[in-house]
Amino acid sequence: MSELVKTFVEKGVFHIELHRANKKNSLIAEMYLALREALVEAQTNDKVHVILFKGGKNCFCAGNDIADFLNESVLDTDGPIASFLHELADVQKPIIAAVSGPAIGIGTTLLLHCDLVYATEQSVFSLPFVNLGVCAEAGSSYLLSRQIGHVRAAELLLFGEAFDAQKAKTFGLINDIVDSDSYWEFAQQQAEKLAAKPLQALMVNKQLMKPDNELVHQIIEQEIIEFSRLIKTEDAKTIFKKFLSR
Repeated sequence: MSELVKTFVEKGVFHIELHRANKKNSLIAEMYLALREALVEAQTNDKVHVILFKGGKNCFCAGNDIADFLNESVLDTDGPIASFLHELADVQKPIIAAVSGPAIGIGTTLLLHCDLVYATEQSVFSLPFVNLGVCAEAGSSYLLSRQIGHVRAAELLLFGEAFDAQKAKTFGLINDIVDSDSYWEFAQQQAEKLAAKPLQALMVNKQLMKPDNELVHQIIEQEIIEFSRLIKTEDAKTIFKKFLSR
């Protein structure tokens, strides 16, 4: 397991914590591989009833590390990102996320695969894909519309503007806004409360709420294909060049 992704089990909860604070928890291929490995471990451990995601207090996840991300092999349909996303979509156990600070790109889209999301007032969400000359990922082109409706999804995806925790709650992206001093403890309490419930009942109920999972996998793959095509366009190349020269 990578040093950049920490995991441990406590009271039936499988904790997954991002540990790349010096880069605002931006994800690299190594972390995607570790995250997939963590999900497999959590799913196959009968003592685990719930999975709990955490970033840092000042930044949940700043998206993908652009320099690493521009490596073409990372974007293969069987590459580390795709492998993680397909595994995430297949997780049968409840997933909770505790968010504080920026959640950019994948930092927001992975939340669409979570069953419960709690965020602090300081949280800021962003889906900047169009502004970068690319398309949505992690199944968000479908999952976002399914969760919050087409017009709201279009607003967030097409404008690509950052939005705060209050808007995220109003739109139905998060369950609640919690105090920044106790958000992690609150998320842990919620996870432990779920972990005390019968595992099979939790898993079956989650599965029944996701009857379209095969479609989600198809969307994830199609997004990766389109993303890989768009990132090679002149628009995207110019945008990313400016980004990297900052």
